[in-house]
Amino acid sequence: MSATASTRSLSYPAPSTVAELLKPITWFPPMWAFACGVVASGVPLAGRWPLILLGMVLAGPLVCATSQAVNDWFDRHVDAINEPQRPIPSGRMPGRWGLYVAVGWTLLSLLVALALGPWGFGAAVIGLLLAWAYSAPPIRLKRNGWWGNAACGLCYEGLAWATGAAVMAYGTMPGWRSLALAALYSAGAHGIMTLNDFKAVKGDRQMGIRSLPVQLGAARMACLMMALPQTVVIGLLLYWGAPAHAAGVFMLLLAQAALMVRFLKSPEKQALFYSGFGVPLFVAGMMVSAFALRALGAMP
Repeated sequence: MSATASTRSLSYPAPSTVAELLKPITWFPPMWAFACGVVASGVPLAGRWPLILLGMVLAGPLVCATSQAVNDWFDRHVDAINEPQRPIPSGRMPGRWGLYVAVGWTLLSLLVALALGPWGFGAAVIGLLLAWAYSAPPIRLKRNGWWGNAACGLCYEGLAWATGAAVMAYGTMPGWRSLALAALYSAGAHGIMTLNDFKAVKGDRQMGIRSLPVQLGAARMACLMMALPQTVVIGLLLYWGAPAHAAGVFMLLLAQAALMVRFLKSPEKQALFYSGFGVPLFVAGMMVSAFALRALGAMP
């Protein structure tokens, strides 16, 4: 081994590079979903803030961050084509440090999850298993957009929501209304994950990853996957006797529909635009729905 190679193998990534690998911008969705579950539980927040904050840290900076590190390690060859400036393909994360960070963050997540009791720990285990199954061979769910996006949607929205509700309810099963909304928003997140795949079409084709944009184009399908679950949510809120909240979700959906028109004109160019402006409207509807359950008393 040359002196240069030996020096490189012993080098460490800069803290800023580790932070970039963990992608803080991606932590918001599961943290928000956990907060929605907290609100939907109907349990008073007073005296529970340490538990709430710990759960949000677990959902975002730990479990979600782990999934990002795992994905970047096993996607390093695809990223070398699509986004060579990322920490691993650029060489700023040397050697096998990407894998070491992924393993270390997995263990740290499990350790912190112990403080949230059986529900919190169990949810963390499920989320971490799906994070590794999504990216790592031999399972590598992301090789097919149907399975990979479903795993992401479940972790980012449904699992985090249900965990927040269960932890607040002292480890009891969340009510069926809360679980129904969590499932619906997980289904909608499938479409959001499809949006994210448009930026990687070139590398996915070359590396045999059958994302939905590669398989189907999938722009209209992504819009339907986001819109249909929200339509069901509106119907359920009306049926449950929360018309004001249903109207709020409906207005947010109308705003998304207006943005979808622009997205559909040029999906690959406009996917980032829709993610930036349409997805916040989607997650705002989640919180409106959570407050609807709180107003209804979160009846089981």
